[in-house]
Amino acid sequence: PQHYAIGIKELWEVDPAVHEPGVVVHGSGWPLDSDASGGCFMYHGEDNQVVVGLIVDLNYSNPYLSPFDEFQRMKHHPQFARVLSQGKRISYGARAIAKGGLNALPEMAFPGGLLIGCDAGTLNFAKIKGTHTAMKSGMLAAENVAKALSAEQEPGQTLTDYTESFKQSWLQQELHASRNFGPALHKFGTLLGGAYNWLEQNLFKGHVPWTLHDRTPDYAQLKPASEYPAKDYPKPDGKLSFDKSSSVYMSNTNHEEDQPVHLRLKDPAIPITVNLPRYDEPAQRYCPAGVYEIVEGNNGPELQINAQNCVHCKTCDIKDPSQNICWVVPEGAGGPNYPNM
Repeated sequence: PQHYAIGIKELWEVDPAVHEPGVVVHGSGWPLDSDASGGCFMYHGEDNQVVVGLIVDLNYSNPYLSPFDEFQRMKHHPQFARVLSQGKRISYGARAIAKGGLNALPEMAFPGGLLIGCDAGTLNFAKIKGTHTAMKSGMLAAENVAKALSAEQEPGQTLTDYTESFKQSWLQQELHASRNFGPALHKFGTLLGGAYNWLEQNLFKGHVPWTLHDRTPDYAQLKPASEYPAKDYPKPDGKLSFDKSSSVYMSNTNHEEDQPVHLRLKDPAIPITVNLPRYDEPAQRYCPAGVYEIVEGNNGPELQINAQNCVHCKTCDIKDPSQNICWVVPEGAGGPNYPNM
């Protein structure tokens, strides 16, 4: 199956004294516990702006984990606080990342269409880079579409030549070399998996005679809440760390109030009868926008869906342990509006 992570990031304007254009900071592990994997980043751009973020693999098992709160806690690390402490947050956003790599690529050619880029899952997760691979897959698709048009093929045909072109390109070679990166972290954890990946990527350049697989969907990795203590995250200080409401405001997200809710439940009873007693309804925490809340109703607890807060990350559709949430396309022009993100 495809595997995913949630990426949460913010754009900041910082003090020129600590701004270093072109500097890239990558890290892994902290603030995540040993049963969760992911990495952090900070990129120094132009005009005294930096992008800071955290990527959390969605195969984590602790239902009390909150990627949003882990990100807020991360910014208090001296490496980030040094840069951000005198700065101003400009924007906030989140999205799910298809990171399964070569092992999780679907059939990319189908009658009348092609899957390319992030829709197919061409991200090189080992390098945390996907723009160049998405562009290459688009170029290959364009070449094959042009070839089909020039040959006057009948509409609706499956362009199987695209799949072959993909396999013969440097894109296939690059993804093949990094194919074990994610499965190693999933199987062996951050410490051992990181050590394995360092050896494979640096000494063997990804050219090993075996392929690791992770055949368990991300949502199925979640364990009952009874197996973990509740997490007590620090309260936001309003300087480095913030709450979800103010963050959603910074995303400029907007949905017309009278449109149908685009977050649909296959069975409205499951959040309270299954997810709440077994997992303490993790939607309250894996959603980075405060869309899902457990509130007290006339007949007991109820799941309240604040669909207008949605930043279209699609994490709920992926991580819900009961696979009960269906994210559908909302009304046009709705959603977040990310400046310079």
